[in-house]
Amino acid sequence: MNIEIRNVEKYYGDNQVLDIDYLNIEKEKITGITGPNGCGKTTLLNIIGGLDKEFLGEVFYDNNKFSKKVKQAMTIVFQKPYLLKRTVYENIEYPLKLRNMNKKESKAKVLDVMKKLEITDLMDKRGNKLSGGESQKVALARALVFNPKLLLLDEPTSNIDPEYIVTMENAITQFNLKNKGTIIIVTHNIQQSERLCHAVINMNRGKIQT
Repeated sequence: MNIEIRNVEKYYGDNQVLDIDYLNIEKEKITGITGPNGCGKTTLLNIIGGLDKEFLGEVFYDNNKFSKKVKQAMTIVFQKPYLLKRTVYENIEYPLKLRNMNKKESKAKVLDVMKKLEITDLMDKRGNKLSGGESQKVALARALVFNPKLLLLDEPTSNIDPEYIVTMENAITQFNLKNKGTIIIVTHNIQQSERLCHAVINMNRGKIQT
């Protein structure tokens, strides 16, 4: 899914937090968004994800405006994800149930993504009882399981032990290679953006730095 942003401005009262004349995010690529705290990274991600509709300008998804069809083809993983008060397995299965996938195919997909992210041992744990790092792993698995055309990630490895970050990065990379999904990742980790991303957008004070 190609993302095109035209003349996007975002204000909180009199405070302008985004001012982007034009930005094109190439389909089937991993694009990083970096910059200091408060520069507008997460605000931009929320606008692209359709969570924030109070802005000026336009966002296009494969030349189409935001719609129910576009929404169903994307997902966002927050830095502090919300999980259902159900088992980890049920949390990951949830997007497939919404799309009416049959049980056999659904189970195979859930087990496969859990194996890739090395979280099969969490299968029967309650989603609301997990640590911050465990929650992020499960949230990424839930996002990957239905093969979205657009995957939005907000600091997805911020609470993850260093030795496990490689596993998550590999899962993100393999998803992009295998499914050709567009990925936008907000990260403070410059080294991570260099490892993962085909392109990196640097932001400062709501603007794109060139």
